[in-house]
Parts: sequence; structure tokens; C-alpha cells
Amino acid sequence: MADGNIVHVVGTGTIGEPLIGLLCDAREDLEIDEVTFYKHSPVLTDRPKVKGLVNRGANLAVSEEKTEDFQELGMDPVYDAEEAIRRASVVIDCTPKGTGLSNKDKYYKKYKNKVKGFLAQGSEFSFGKMYAVGINDEAITKKDQFIHIVSCNTHNIAVLINTLAIENKKNHLKEGRFLCMRRANDISQDKSFIPSPEVGSHKDEKMGTHHAVDVYHLYKTLGIELNVFSSALKLNTQYMHSIWYDLKLNNKITKDKAIQKFIDNPRVAVTHKKSANLVFSFGRDHGHYGRILDQTVIAIPTIHVLNDNEVIGFCFTPQDGNSILSSITATERFLFPDSYEEKLNVLGAFLLQEV
Repeated sequence: MADGNIVHVVGTGTIGEPLIGLLCDAREDLEIDEVTFYKHSPVLTDRPKVKGLVNRGANLAVSEEKTEDFQELGMDPVYDAEEAIRRASVVIDCTPKGTGLSNKDKYYKKYKNKVKGFLAQGSEFSFGKMYAVGINDEAITKKDQFIHIVSCNTHNIAVLINTLAIENKKNHLKEGRFLCMRRANDISQDKSFIPSPEVGSHKDEKMGTHHAVDVYHLYKTLGIELNVFSSALKLNTQYMHSIWYDLKLNNKITKDKAIQKFIDNPRVAVTHKKSANLVFSFGRDHGHYGRILDQTVIAIPTIHVLNDNEVIGFCFTPQDGNSILSSITATERFLFPDSYEEKLNVLGAFLLQEV
């Protein structure tokens, strides 16, 4: 590992690009000496993005055999791909599903004695211990070198449960049901848009889609086993994911108390808007790279309580912002295990209490 705190991000997609930008913008407060990033393909239309990240202060790394191809397009790599991993303090993998596990076997295990920690985003089950900031921080130990940052919708479901059903480390959730209504693709993407709603299948016999499976295993790191089930569908929109939730509790709760619990949670934003368009546009105007970093945005007008113990409503998932916050928190924890929390204050401007 080179001298200083170096964070290396692998991938420049919908999570990688804003993550690199935020790390650069907050570099001094986070006490990071250098930010590097890996770009896989030399694509002319990606040149403005790469140059923008370089102008923010990040250094480009590419595969050695592609160096000349990047240079011909006016992008100048500073490091080759493996060199950037070897000299890093923390590596954050933001590549598509499955690639993180492949990179772990091919590269990360090789340098585990040099690099302090490795993170992987999204659906990289078995990469390492699952993590969502504010949910299972106490489950992460200094022995956990490989961390799996759960998906943005898993973050959302996790904080719904945490807010309404977990009290003094005790689980009061009797049953949780969730419908994840996913955007078809990000506004930065041309591919995979769909012309109409597309329903998903229930691949897990007990819990439905991976969202419930992931949140189950996330809470299991705390010794809590949940009764949860999720379904999913894609909507022909590029704005935001939204979730319908139904939480049955073992204890009584009123609508006012449920609302107050959401308001009091510092990782939850509340809104009186019912349109994803309005919530998304607020994030565009007031977030970093258009992203707010809250775990969820609760639509207050939709909250309903049945039988004094069942809370039902809708919420919106900040587009990857919650995953980005968890990634930076885990990174700072690797770099400054005894003082990381105070360094995260710089991100407070993007944790909004109301949208």
C-alpha cells in the first residue's frame, strides 16, 4: 500500500460515478489523500464523464492492454488496474452483479494483506458481511475485511423495520410484507427501459424476491430473524423506486406515533408529496449528483394504521444515495476505526429531514 489514505472505486456507473464525485468533493474532511477509479471500456461518449471526475481530483486507472486506446481518445490513465488495487487503502467495487465476486477471487484476495478493506455494492451475496449504515453497525468488527453494501431497496426496507419494529434491540415485527416498484432504468441509462409495467417472479419459496431475503440476512447479523416477504415489479419510469409496506407489530401503535417515529429517525426523510416526480426533482435540486443520502423518503399522507398494530403506507427509495452513504461510512471506518463518525459530519447537508 502506498503512503496515505487512498480510496479506489471500481466502476463508473450509476453508483460509481456519484460516489467518486462525492469522495473527491469531501476528500479533505474525510481525510482521504487520493481517490482513484477504474474504467473498463474506452468509450468516446464516456470521455466527458471521465474528464469530469479527473477535474474533480480523481486519478484514472485502466487495464494495461487498453492504455493506448484510452490515450487515443484523450483520456490519460495514471495507473494500471491491478496497480491501483495494490496501492489502495480501501477498494469499493461498483461493477454490475456478479463482477464483484469475480474480482474478489481474481484480485482482492491476492491483496488482502495490503488493503485494509474491500466493499461491493448491490446484489453480491456472499462477497462479505452485509451492511447498511444505521442498521447493523454493531455487527461489523475489525475482522470484517470484506463488506457487502446491500441494495438501495434493501436499505429502504431495513430502515422501515428499524424505525417501527426494533426498540432497544428487541424485534417487535410480527410480519412484514413489501411490494418493491422499481424504476425501469436510471435517467443516465438508455438500455432496459420497458414500455409497460412488468411483474417479477417469486424465486425464493419463503420470502419471495431477493429484497426480503437480503433484509432477512442483514438483520441476522444482529441475531434477529424476521418474518418478511417481498414482491417486485418494474414500472415504465426513470424517476425513483417506490415501496408499499405492511408491517404487523406485536405491540400497539397509533398513526400519530408511527409518523413521529419516522420524523425522529435521522436517516429518514419525510414528505407530504405523493408524486415520485416531485420527490425526485427535489433530490436533483438539493442533493449531491441529484442524490439525497437518506435511507428512505416516507410519504406521510399514505400512512394508515389497522387494528392498532399494523402500519401500511408508501415510501420512495433515494436513487442509490443510501448505498453511497453506507459505502463512505464503511470506508471511513476502515481508515479511522476509532474516529470515523465525526468525519461523516461533512455529509450532513445531504441527509434531509423533509423533502
